[in-house]
Amino acid sequence: MDLFDKLNSEGTDLGKYREAGHGYYTFPQLEGEIGPIMTFQGTEMLTWSINNYLGLANNSEVREADAKAAEKWGMAYPMGARIMSGQTKYHEELEQKLANFVGKEKGYLLNYGYQGMVSIIDSMVDRKDVVVYDSDSHACILDGVRLHMGKRYVYKHNDMESLEKQLTHATKLAETTGGGILLITEGVFGMEGDIGNLKAITDLKKKFQFRILVDDAHGFGTMGKTGAGTGEHFGVQDEIDVYFGTFAKSMAGIGAFVAGNKAVIDFLQYTMRSQLFAKSLPMPMVIGALKRFELLKNRPELKDNLWKVVNALQSGLKEKGFDLGVTESPVTPVFFNAKVPMVTSIMRDLRENFKIFCSVVIYPVIPKGKIMLRLIPTAAHTLEHVETTINAFDQIAKNIKAGKYTATEVI
Repeated sequence: MDLFDKLNSEGTDLGKYREAGHGYYTFPQLEGEIGPIMTFQGTEMLTWSINNYLGLANNSEVREADAKAAEKWGMAYPMGARIMSGQTKYHEELEQKLANFVGKEKGYLLNYGYQGMVSIIDSMVDRKDVVVYDSDSHACILDGVRLHMGKRYVYKHNDMESLEKQLTHATKLAETTGGGILLITEGVFGMEGDIGNLKAITDLKKKFQFRILVDDAHGFGTMGKTGAGTGEHFGVQDEIDVYFGTFAKSMAGIGAFVAGNKAVIDFLQYTMRSQLFAKSLPMPMVIGALKRFELLKNRPELKDNLWKVVNALQSGLKEKGFDLGVTESPVTPVFFNAKVPMVTSIMRDLRENFKIFCSVVIYPVIPKGKIMLRLIPTAAHTLEHVETTINAFDQIAKNIKAGKYTATEVI
């Protein structure tokens, strides 16, 4: 068999899905200024599928900072990896401000969130160490764990009894190998919006010896009194040993950071291959991130506006009888009792007739017999947008019950 046969054959599942859905269900093109109203295939859509939590993507101050930085430095400066020739005082300023904000001694700026998390795990543990992680962890965590040459244990999602069992196994093994234990969880789980039980997890430090790495991509900027994340929300930020946040969500940019005590971050600076062998983050992105962080920190009304929209959307949907699962964050999953073949008809109805654009999730991510429409509220949405969406979803539910959707396309 030629290796490329599986790549090119239209008879494969991937081939069928690609031909039927590309450009509409997958790889859709949203155009226009980033915000609640964007254009899809020439039609304006009320959009709930972008992680612009604080509405900073088109903030005038942010746009101005981006433009001035690009004009002053271009996209090339600084050249080279930071360890060799790509270091600047602005990179250092940004990472220290971020570390201070999340209550850590030192921070390290990362080029990308996904790449960064993979590399943090790869650097933190060796073959003697044991990793324990949540079963619903993001793909970047799973890929990082797969690079680990030692043993790993997975616990049932947010199940503390299961976690304690796996920590018991991990402790016995670590005593044999002479290694340590790294526990990995998310702060906010981005698919269904529930939050990691950080209080219960950190309490287990009294019984077991381990270190905690928290991926707070969806929690940074949205959770806690000041927006410092899910650890702040629970009052256990000091118990988090390694804190990870991204710019792609609340800060509407590119990049990420990791923060912890100085010894840990110094170690990561000299061992994270994804940063050692990659060009430094371009200056416009760094200067732009400094402005975004300034607004995140000093404009609490941005987070307040986000939660005003979140609370209106989630309470309104619940009043209509919708199942939102266990979300405790801005991520808003809406579950429908519907068979998977109906999905294409439902999505076309939402987009063509209701002019609403959101993401859809099906089995095996969620149980059979259900589909999930995933909404991401932002500070830029209005209560009018919320009302429009609730009414549309109410009609979609009635259409499902009336049997108006059929499987007309490959999905």
